[in-house]
This record gives sequence, C-alpha cells and structure tokens, in this order.
Amino acid sequence: MKIVIAPDSFKGSLSASEAADCIEKGIRRVLDCETVKIPMADGGEGTVEALAATLGGSLVTVTVKGPLFDDVEATYCIAGELAVIEMSAASGITLVSKDRLDPKATSTYGTGELILDAIGRGCKRIILGIGGSATNDGGAGMAAALGARFLDKNGTIVSPSGGELWRVETIDVSEMPVEIKKTEFLVACDVTNPLCGESGASYVFGPQKGADKETVKLLDENLSHFASKIYECLGVDVREISGGGAAGGLGAGLYAFCGASLRRGFDIISETVALSERIKGADLVITGEGRSDYQTAFGKLPSGVANAARSQGIPCVLISGAIKGDISALFDNGIVAAYATVTDGVPIDEAIKNAAKNLERAAETAMREWCK
Repeated sequence: MKIVIAPDSFKGSLSASEAADCIEKGIRRVLDCETVKIPMADGGEGTVEALAATLGGSLVTVTVKGPLFDDVEATYCIAGELAVIEMSAASGITLVSKDRLDPKATSTYGTGELILDAIGRGCKRIILGIGGSATNDGGAGMAAALGARFLDKNGTIVSPSGGELWRVETIDVSEMPVEIKKTEFLVACDVTNPLCGESGASYVFGPQKGADKETVKLLDENLSHFASKIYECLGVDVREISGGGAAGGLGAGLYAFCGASLRRGFDIISETVALSERIKGADLVITGEGRSDYQTAFGKLPSGVANAARSQGIPCVLISGAIKGDISALFDNGIVAAYATVTDGVPIDEAIKNAAKNLERAAETAMREWCK
C-alpha cells in the first residue's frame, strides 16, 4: 500500500513538515506501508518552510529593510535556481507594532531586497507569496530596491511609500538589473481585488493596516496616480489586473516592474512540487490543516489536494485540528472522511501544546477505520 501525506501547516502549532511527520507516525502504528510525504502550502504563511522541506532546498537569512525601514532578518528558500519568498518576512504586518501601523509610511523595499539577493545567488525563477502585508505602496518600495527611481516634478527622488506616491511624476527603470527580465516571477495570489476603487487595495485592506476613512481615500488616490504614471512611463496598465490590489498593490507592482504572473497559490505550489505526479499509484492521500469549516471546500489547500487525488480516482482523508460547522461540501471535492484532532471544548492552549500527539492519534484512528 502507498499512502501520500500532503498537509498544510497547522498554524500556531505545527509546520506542514512537522504535521506530515506526525501523520506518518500515526499510520505506522497501524500499517507497515510506503509513505510519501509532501508538505504543502498555498503561498501564505509557511510556504517557504514547506517548500524547503519538500524540494530539499536551503534556507537563506539576510538583513533587509522592514516595513518602516528598520533592519529585520528575513528568511527565504533556495532550491536550485528556484527561490521561494514570503513578502511578509520582510514587509509583513507582524513586523510592525500596532501603535506604529501606518500604511502611508510603510514600504515593500525589503521584499525587493530579498528578490535582488535571490537573483544575485543565481535564481532564475522566483515564487512570491504576498499575503500578510503591512504596506500600501503599489510595489514602489520593491521596485526601488531593484533599482527603479521615482522622481517628482523637480527631479528629486520620492520615498517609495504609500503616502508619497502622489508626488511621482517620472519613473526611471534604466538602472534595474537586466537579470530581472530573464527571471520568471510567479506570484501566489488568492485574492482578485483590483489595485484601485472600492474593491481595491486601500478600501478593502487599508483599515486592517491602520488606515482611517480619510487615509483610505488618500491612499486610493495615490495608487490611482501611481498607476497612471506606470502606464505613462512604462506602457503597462495595472488598473484592472485581477489580484493587482493584493498586498497593498504589490501584485500590480510585480506585474509592472517584473513581468510577474499572478496565479492561485495552490496551483503554483502543486505544480512546483509535482503533486499530481507524486500521488500516482497511491491507495490513499491524507491532507490536513489547523481548522476546517465550510470555507475549506472553496479553494483552501485541503480541497485542492483532494481534487488532485480525485482526478486520479484516489480517495482522500482530511485530518484537521478542529472541524467547525457544516463541511459537507468537502465530500463533493473528493474527501471521503474527515477527522478532528480535538473535540469541542478543549482550550486552545491545551490543543496547541498537545498538537503533535493529538495529530498522531487522529492519524492512527483514521488508519484503523480505513483498514476495517
């Protein structure tokens, strides 16, 4: 028997790699069989660690500028000529204390520094997860780190932050490395928000980053102005790109300055780890996540794994840290059984503390029922 183990991270308790190890231990209490572990991610938190484990990559830590231009240590993964970067490592909201959150001042400059570092190490393909940002700069900071210059009407360099974009009159990309054009950029982007407008970056995500109503309006106007200058100077229209508003407009910036493709995170990651190829011939696929509810069936990672398994006629079992509400839609996606590692009423601290033991036990239970 061959069992493929392809979980997401159990956020707050176990990485995807740790979760896969726990599930494997539970299986081996019941069966002596072939197991294939494929720690998974969808471009969000844990993507770097998961792909480092799955692809046998190495982790690289460098000092870059954080959202407010303080020095921060940021880690990304290199596997051959592939780099995997989470923008949140350099420009994430968790890097800024609540009392300092200010999307007018924050910048994606550090994310650009990570890209530059990866290219300098010979990477020719870069996957970027762009969730969890503290920024609203349209990717100006990222582009500035790569050598783009933003100039005002007097030829003075404009700070690449959300509150200063209104000053940009000219964009000069002549000093950006030629390697940028030779590098493939894949952006894991699961939101479809455009750059500007009521469903754009500023109005939808700005309040989460500390923007009040007046600031939201200003930021949206600044992004609109920035988009017009990108079109005027680069000939690239970023206004209507699906996902252009992700990460405060970083999606649009990566498209404009790096020629990036914006795609669903799970699709990028599953192709990169060759999920469909590696599950061929399996008798069972096991996936998992920290919490499952009705949303799991609509684009979350376990649903993607289950669909990949179903396309090959392979049953898929879900093991989740907690199951809330109606998950019946999952059974239309290829999930044949679902298990929770803890029951309702268990305190969250206790569940996190015992996450590994509980996951092993749930995997053992699933296997015993599967083998009946």
